Amino acid sequence: MKQQKIRGFKRRHRDIEKWRLANLELRLDLIEKYDYDNIDIVVHPWCDISIINSEIPEPKGKTKQLMLDGLIDIYYSWKEQLNKINQPYYLKIWLYEPRFSKSQVVCAVGNRINYYENLFINPDKIRYLKNDNFGQSKIKLDVFDWIHCLDEYQFDNNDLDESEEDRRWFNKMMKKPHRTTKIDDSTELYSFKQGYVWVGGN
Repeated sequence: MKQQKIRGFKRRHRDIEKWRLANLELRLDLIEKYDYDNIDIVVHPWCDISIINSEIPEPKGKTKQLMLDGLIDIYYSWKEQLNKINQPYYLKIWLYEPRFSKSQVVCAVGNRINYYENLFINPDKIRYLKNDNFGQSKIKLDVFDWIHCLDEYQFDNNDLDESEEDRRWFNKMMKKPHRTTKIDDSTELYSFKQGYVWVGGN
């Protein structure tokens, strides 16, 4: 697929800074109501869905570094605020590879902690995060403990309807390499590897 050209990097970098500043404050109302909060990299065009039959290239160079620095700043700001609520919590940065633009900061309390701690599958072959892929941010990454997991696209058989189009799509997907997990007597979960995700905290 043809890659979409991205222009105006100075403006993109300003947008990254606006995104960073707008998300330093933990949304405690969401924590109280849903037991979790998370923030994606909400910066155009990486948070968009391409509608012109072209692929949005992943950020690289200074753009990638600024996004990563933003995630790290948000992580530490949330950590300071979570320490004040005086209860156990989950707080991690999820770095996706190669889908870096999907990276996020995630926190949880209560029953959600166990859910997030068991969300990702660890692959059989262990890999280590190459911090030199992140420019000057590698020093900041060294203080995190990183766990190597699989980034998977998932759906289950209950997500499908009876349309001919859905059946064709399902049959096509089933020909690709995937894992099948039996959830209960009537539900199977299908997992398709997209890449890796590094789960980091300190």
